[in-house]
Amino acid sequence: MTETEPLLEIDNLSISFFTRLREIPAVMDFSAKIMPGEALGLVGESGCGKSTVALGVMQDLGVNGRIVGGAIRFNGRDLCSMTPEELRKIRGKEIAMIYQEPMASLNPAMKIGQQLMEVPMIHEGISESEARKRALEVVTDVKLPDPERILRAYPHQLSGGQQQRIVIAMALMSKPALLILDEPTTALDVTVEAAVVELVKDLGRKYGTSMLFISHNLGLILETCDRVCVMYSGEAVERGNISDVFDTMRHPYTQALFRSIPLPGADKNARPLVAIPGNFPLPHERPPGCNFGPRCDYFQEGRCDARDIPIVGVPGNERHWSRCLRFDEIDWDAPPADVITKTKGDIGPVVLKMDNLKKYYEVAANALFGGGDKKVVKANETLSFEARESETLAIVGESGCGKSTFAKVLMGLETATDGKILIDNREIQSTPIERRLTKDVADIQMVFQNPFDTLNPSMTVGRQIMRALEIFKVGKNDSERRDRMLTLLDLVKLPRAFADRMPRQLSGGQKQRVGIARAFAGGARIVVADEPVSALDVSVQAAVTDLLMEIQREQKTTLLFISHDLSIVRYLSDRVMVMYLGHVVELGTTDQVFSPPYHPYTEALLSAVPIADTKVQKKHIVLEGDIPSAMNPPSGCPFQTRCSWKSKVPGNLCDTEVPPLRKMAEGHHIKCHLSDEELAAMEPVIKIAAE
Repeated sequence: MTETEPLLEIDNLSISFFTRLREIPAVMDFSAKIMPGEALGLVGESGCGKSTVALGVMQDLGVNGRIVGGAIRFNGRDLCSMTPEELRKIRGKEIAMIYQEPMASLNPAMKIGQQLMEVPMIHEGISESEARKRALEVVTDVKLPDPERILRAYPHQLSGGQQQRIVIAMALMSKPALLILDEPTTALDVTVEAAVVELVKDLGRKYGTSMLFISHNLGLILETCDRVCVMYSGEAVERGNISDVFDTMRHPYTQALFRSIPLPGADKNARPLVAIPGNFPLPHERPPGCNFGPRCDYFQEGRCDARDIPIVGVPGNERHWSRCLRFDEIDWDAPPADVITKTKGDIGPVVLKMDNLKKYYEVAANALFGGGDKKVVKANETLSFEARESETLAIVGESGCGKSTFAKVLMGLETATDGKILIDNREIQSTPIERRLTKDVADIQMVFQNPFDTLNPSMTVGRQIMRALEIFKVGKNDSERRDRMLTLLDLVKLPRAFADRMPRQLSGGQKQRVGIARAFAGGARIVVADEPVSALDVSVQAAVTDLLMEIQREQKTTLLFISHDLSIVRYLSDRVMVMYLGHVVELGTTDQVFSPPYHPYTEALLSAVPIADTKVQKKHIVLEGDIPSAMNPPSGCPFQTRCSWKSKVPGNLCDTEVPPLRKMAEGHHIKCHLSDEELAAMEPVIKIAAE
């Protein structure tokens, strides 16, 4: 194969799944090429066929899936006509795949070293000692600490980020020519995601590996790929170089995706996100003509729905393609039509106050058998802040920083070890939920991360909301509660007919709306939203985020928004609290926290966020190491083990003393030993290049 020939060529691929009732076309007329050493990004909403394409390349479609048209050529050889024996020689050795959930790819009963060594021993027949040497080399390549110890460990002894690195190491053990990555960072913290993405890019350069990178995160695709292909409902609707698709998009769906994600400078009141109207079509209910037609702003009846629409080249650019009849008639620079500018509700009095809150857990040193000395886990350490009526306070930080623990204490699921929580000057920190007044329970409600786990699968949507109304003593009888339930469905913009549906009949975004309706059933004054949109597609995220903002404006709710996605935090929050290992390390208005001076941890968080804008330039900071255990925190500053600024502090102050929370400006506090001069000299992490 020469450098000018594609490593992977997918030509008019069609894949269907066969059920007892019908054939369900999952992918139609899909074409793509990946050249040696090139990375192609595949983006689109859940259900658009991205993973099906990847499984088609791996020839792993299960008993119901079948390639019904087209060809897939790897190194010039047709994968579809290969025997199982021939495919076994290619899978794992020449084409490797990294899945979304690392634990699903690791055997819990085998040590990491054995699992890694298996790959080249099976595929290449090399000796055990040679395989161990290579395993050690690859574990070092994926930047894991103490490779010898890692090889002796079992999967459960590693963190999520470490597990994902092992899966990447396993995929690279036989130095494949093509690496398929299916949402490899979705379950990871933003800082771990940044490190994994950096690692994948470095290894791609080192081994000359080509990549097919599947993601719904446009920012990640920008940072990792050379070209991008946008999919919608089983079809490629636009493909081209990153700059072609990001800067001169030529398909309405691509434009709609970009309008639904918050970019730097987006304003939730003046320039709100625009959610894509309508719903994604089911595979057996696709519309005639253009699949995106019913949701498209530029749809023309009798033209866009008259016939199947082919993907055609954009004039003047041989590598840019679009599946749209009207792309040369649309004014792509025009602002979105019918966007209603919102006004921010006036921020009212303090509703919630935390004063030096501490939450410690006492655990046995030997957790499995309960023996040994007791150890203390300091989940929250001297947490102090205020939240006001109609205000959105974002709480950000990596997993294990104490965000969810403080939410549990606030909700009454745990009680505080020390300090105070005041609601309207009433102390509630020591009152568990079963002893709280009904009004207190109704006043503080939670919207959870995963809408699938929070609804009763055997109860209708309407019944679940009415049950919450009964608990909160809203309404005198079932008739009044039913009226209130229907009003709540109106509030979250769900059709009233959904009251009689079961949760399984709803999409992820619709389930999250039911969760929001239930949270507001008792007229909640404080809503804790724990990663409420991270499990949803970007287009659905925009709708749910906008819904939360709208309800907040109407109900004057105080919103505590827990997230690690700083793009969405910047868009919707009024103030931001940054947490690390139980401590508040920075607190201020959104503008203060997103502009220097930063706490060094905030600086690293900002650098880690993938931004889907080619005009944005970012300072490059990758945090080394994992977040320390709360059972065995470092002495002195909690961040000192990973801080790149530590050398600028004289003596060993960072190692020995917890820094004080210093006032940088009115309302802006940072917990850091850096001098005023060092902090003042900090440069912005995110810059937007001039046009």
